[in-house]
Amino acid sequence: MAVIGQKKERTTPAISTASLPDVIFILLFFFMVSTTIKEVDYKVIIHLPDATQIKKLENKSLVSYIYIGKPQKALQAKYGTKPVIQLNDQIATLDQIPQYVEAERAKRRQEDVPKMTFSLKVDKETNMGIVTDVKQQLRKVQALKINYSARKPYKK
Repeated sequence: MAVIGQKKERTTPAISTASLPDVIFILLFFFMVSTTIKEVDYKVIIHLPDATQIKKLENKSLVSYIYIGKPQKALQAKYGTKPVIQLNDQIATLDQIPQYVEAERAKRRQEDVPKMTFSLKVDKETNMGIVTDVKQQLRKVQALKINYSARKPYKK
């Protein structure tokens, strides 16, 4: 009698991990490109007002921001509850605005300085007195391109 077929024990082949580093580097590259870095630590509370008309800024690299609002809860013991000015990552006074403008201009190329815009991000509960004082300081150093930041109103 002949043996028709011998039963061999079959094993599944091992999964190839040769392409695993490629996949990991693709994911790493994707997250590096798509992630934004937080530019400023907010020291003031800002709830932007709703806008009736919005125009997007064309060249955001030429925009410098001035934040005006009440200090964060952790900083209220030091600065109080009245609105304060934040320049970059520091609470500042009105007298420091001209130095801030000059420092921002020094960061830019000479031909880009006339195109610079100073954007005011002001809490909607803030009185216009401090905003007017900031605008006066900007006017003294010939920073005349001023923008008010707002948010789109919710559509119902």
